[in-house]
Amino acid sequence: MTTLVLILVTVAVSLLCFNGTLDADALKFNAYGIWHRGQWHRMLTYGLVHGGWGHLLFNMLTLYFFGTVVERYFAAAFGSTQGIVLYVLLYVSALAVSTVGDLLKNKDNPYYNAVGASGAVSAVLFASILFEPKMGIYIYLIPIPVPGYIFAPLYLLYCWYMAHMDNIGHTAHFWGAVYGLVFPLLFRPDILQHFIRQLGG
Repeated sequence: MTTLVLILVTVAVSLLCFNGTLDADALKFNAYGIWHRGQWHRMLTYGLVHGGWGHLLFNMLTLYFFGTVVERYFAAAFGSTQGIVLYVLLYVSALAVSTVGDLLKNKDNPYYNAVGASGAVSAVLFASILFEPKMGIYIYLIPIPVPGYIFAPLYLLYCWYMAHMDNIGHTAHFWGAVYGLVFPLLFRPDILQHFIRQLGG
């Protein structure tokens, strides 16, 4: 249910930006505006804006499939109420944490902008891998699912490499993914033992 609420809010805001009802420029991540003008809301609101239908659909489908997994495990690990709170905290805080690197790198560049929930979605995806490392993940053009524990290092290497190749927010994807692994362990370090048992079993 919580995942659906996050999706509905994101889709609603993105659609309102698509049709011009909301000003996407006022919501997008702009490192210069954040650093020099104190527009700190942009560290979060950029995740509600997307570059197009494909961008929105890909992020929301990924969030739906893996967010429901994380919701279930958070409820089991922390209890129903606290699990929901921590799940929302993971998602929202990942929006900010995943962009810190881009903020510091581009704080003096007024033309650097970013949109999309990919950093937070990466955090949710990697949190799900922490709980179910053998879960199959489909990668574009590969017809068979790749186990999460194989997908994770490949994804991180890809993001790290591509961050030096183009201006897409690969750095946010990378740090969002890392944050998704770390966040649950901050509250329940014994989840690491669960992860190891899952790999062994």
